Amino acid sequence: MQPHETADEPSGSSDNITQANAYCRQKAGPPGSALYYALLQLPPSKRDAAYAVHAFCQEIADIHSAVHDPGVAHAKLDWWRQELARLFSGTPAHPVTRALAPVVQNSSLSRETFEAVLHGAEMDLSQMRYLDFAGLTHYCDAAGGAPAELASQIYGFDDPKTPALARALGHAITLGRRVTDAGVDARSGYVYFPIDELQRFGVTAADIQNGKYSPAFVELMQFQHARARQAIIDAAAAIPKQDRRKQRPLLALAALQLALMDEVAASGYQVLHQRIDLTPLRKFWRAWRAR
Repeated sequence: MQPHETADEPSGSSDNITQANAYCRQKAGPPGSALYYALLQLPPSKRDAAYAVHAFCQEIADIHSAVHDPGVAHAKLDWWRQELARLFSGTPAHPVTRALAPVVQNSSLSRETFEAVLHGAEMDLSQMRYLDFAGLTHYCDAAGGAPAELASQIYGFDDPKTPALARALGHAITLGRRVTDAGVDARSGYVYFPIDELQRFGVTAADIQNGKYSPAFVELMQFQHARARQAIIDAAAAIPKQDRRKQRPLLALAALQLALMDEVAASGYQVLHQRIDLTPLRKFWRAWRAR
């Protein structure tokens, strides 16, 4: 039985759902976080469902970042796979899946869509380096594209192409996070920049993990930044006009990622020894302006 599981309380009780929703808000979008400001763009009636979906994605993402024993990490991932089965059979145990239960019942979300999110975690547990951009692309689609597609269905859409285009935007945002989170990733043992690109710029994974700044590192980061920035701009522009208002949380996350990348660039890419962030006021302003 996982923490937070309380077998003597029915998962559908109103108190249980209220507690589960509160857990999801704190897990996925505590005040001051990018997601907190992004989800302010949603009608209040949709926020609990959105927080539940994002909290599920965060629980899965946390497996590789918070668990250092591979055996324990795989066991946790297996537990979540079993928990998905319980969710879709109507017997969820975890606060996140309890919050998701009415969402799943009242929408067309499929178990396969949630399973796609697990695939990104599986990649992180099995691979800490990527030989080329094709490999990194596959990772970004699983780790960022699948969660964005899942969330887009909660935000709402009229154009049937919107979920796939939201997936492309989530993919691009995740590519951008490899720039802004390079130091955080490296301290966890991950260097996502493709090996062939590291070689092209004369930077090693060890250089990044050891926090070694150099002109070559700056050139590498400028290249990664420019590619990811253009990918985000193009993917955001592709969201269908009729659904842009509904998809404003995702567009806000894209705008916030672009702003953060520009902040990192302004620092000279000094991300290996520190975590750079935007002020709360700037987050609110950029998220509010996203269209």
